[in-house]
Amino acid sequence: MDLVFATHNANKLKEVSLLLPKDIRLISLEDLGCNEEIPETGTTLEANAQLKADYITKHYGISCFADDTGLIIDALNGAPGVHSARFAGEEKDSEKNMEKVLFELKNITSRTARFKTVIALNLNKKRILFEGVVEGRITKENLGAQGFGYDPIFIPIGYDQTFAQLPIQIKNEISHRGKALQKLIIYLTKQGI
Repeated sequence: MDLVFATHNANKLKEVSLLLPKDIRLISLEDLGCNEEIPETGTTLEANAQLKADYITKHYGISCFADDTGLIIDALNGAPGVHSARFAGEEKDSEKNMEKVLFELKNITSRTARFKTVIALNLNKKRILFEGVVEGRITKENLGAQGFGYDPIFIPIGYDQTFAQLPIQIKNEISHRGKALQKLIIYLTKQGI
């Protein structure tokens, strides 16, 4: 089965393609010829994921899924949350985003946080949401060179390394995106897809 993943983020595309069963072929927005920036005007992760999926379904008439992910930091009242990609500005600069988080937490000892991913699936005129959450804490500095986004400053509970230090196989098993994707895969399997 071919399934469109509504993202322009090459890192997400690579991560997700490693998790999908071999009988599902991931189609990128570039493969579709969709180069425009899909509006993310929702006030929640759920709304943004659904907006992206709906955009592709409406403009291309094809089944697809989209995700939105946020880093939720307790000491920052849930920020950056739905604004995670643009926390330090519209240019979506991961380094600047991490710098801003570390600056905001400079004198704060309680650094509990969680990543949350919501996947919106549009399939056969149905719209379904899947959610994945991983609890953890924010480091005091960037650690590790793998991963993307906030991975170098997030240590999941039960581990002493950031997502950017952990092997990709471990990250994919325990991550927010991995958990949401597993729910999506289970759903697709039950539908006989």
